[in-house]
Amino acid sequence: MRLESPKNKKAYCAADLRERILTQDIPPGTDLDEANLAEEYGISRTPLREVLHRLAGGGYVRLEENRGAKVESLDLSALRKFFQTAPLIYCSIARQAAENRTSQQVAALKEVQRAFAEATRFGDARSAALLNHQFHDSIGQMADNPYLFAGLKRMLVDHTRLSQTFFRPETSADEARVRKSIEQHDAMISAIEAQEPALATDLTLQHWDLSRDQLEKFVRPDPLPLDVIAMKDRRDAV
Repeated sequence: MRLESPKNKKAYCAADLRERILTQDIPPGTDLDEANLAEEYGISRTPLREVLHRLAGGGYVRLEENRGAKVESLDLSALRKFFQTAPLIYCSIARQAAENRTSQQVAALKEVQRAFAEATRFGDARSAALLNHQFHDSIGQMADNPYLFAGLKRMLVDHTRLSQTFFRPETSADEARVRKSIEQHDAMISAIEAQEPALATDLTLQHWDLSRDQLEKFVRPDPLPLDVIAMKDRRDAV
């Protein structure tokens, strides 16, 4: 789902960098070399810096004095706040989306969902993650609440980066969770379309619970090998 380079190189640069950060083509914490980026996108340093300032405002990059720009990190402090805040924002957004949605917005959301379901069935993790981002962003627009929407936009940056693990299933149980996420999206759309805020909120919380454990895999180290644990036990016994 990579973007094609248009005539407006500055706009393309902004959109492409945003996508590369969301899909972790450029990993969290990466220093961004302005000279290399300017050459890669065929623009001068001034418009590139304007792009970076815009991305910084959206939570994609951080501008550090005398050190340039770097991709926002996913450190433990940020992740702790993310896991505490995400269900609150998602549920509030869902409730207000059910109350305020328009029929045109619902129709557009169904189109995003159709593309999302297709991407997951074909195992296109990159597109699935980006379309999932678009799905929740669209619900945020339905809520028609600029205060909540600003928080959602920032949160989705980290959620989409973390969700790369969710859309790359390694086991049959992981695959079942991805299929379940499609069903939950459909149910959320139905509740929003029917203007049932309580149901939309409950379904959204179920959807968050489905993905939470997989998102946490991104920050949890793999278990220690058994032989390492056994060596530690023997050492402590000496």
